[in-house]
Amino acid sequence: MSGKTFADQVVEFNKKLNFTGILPNDFQVLNPYLDNPETLAVMQKFYQKYYNDSSQRKFMIGINPSRHGAGVTGVPFTDTKRLETVCGIKMESSHTHEISSVFIYDMIAAYGGAEEFYKDFYINSPFPLAIVRKSKGSWINANYYDDKELFNDVKDFMIDSLKKHISLGLDTSEVFVLGKKNADFISKLNAEAKLFDQMTVLDHPRYIQQYKSKEKDLYIDKYILSLKKINAKS
Repeated sequence: MSGKTFADQVVEFNKKLNFTGILPNDFQVLNPYLDNPETLAVMQKFYQKYYNDSSQRKFMIGINPSRHGAGVTGVPFTDTKRLETVCGIKMESSHTHEISSVFIYDMIAAYGGAEEFYKDFYINSPFPLAIVRKSKGSWINANYYDDKELFNDVKDFMIDSLKKHISLGLDTSEVFVLGKKNADFISKLNAEAKLFDQMTVLDHPRYIQQYKSKEKDLYIDKYILSLKKINAKS
């Protein structure tokens, strides 16, 4: 891996992403890198802009990409609006708005801006592709833990993906997990694969935006206190 920047390695990881396992009926995996050539292009621009170095970063773990966030842009918690207005990368083929992205970028602004944040943190998911399920004839977002059989089918792939993320040069002394239910499942994976020394759990951006939007600033403060406290030590 020597000579490759953090960005080179993430791009390589994303290009090789492929889930070939069997899923329960009514579930499907979407791979934006295979479905839309522009996703591959904007994802590369993003990582080359913010990760073009070999620095060690902290790891923030989501659940799995949504169809309107990373399922389109290839960048976790980043819809096309934030990709253009904050990161300066325009996507022509799609226009998406995703509520988790709104919270994450408001939090990033409070942290000190995208350059500052992405210099310290890398965000991804244990299952790095979008999952959808059939509901009343149409496809809707699904989480890897929504169904016991689904979780068992994707578990080995998730452990393998987390190990690959760690090998990019991530600090494993503490991991930041978004969402309490997500944390329960990451704990199970961690007990089995011994990936991280300590887990810090933060409320999931979607939950905050959907149910706690009036207290959003309070939640942003909680995030910043958790994240900055760590960087003060390092």
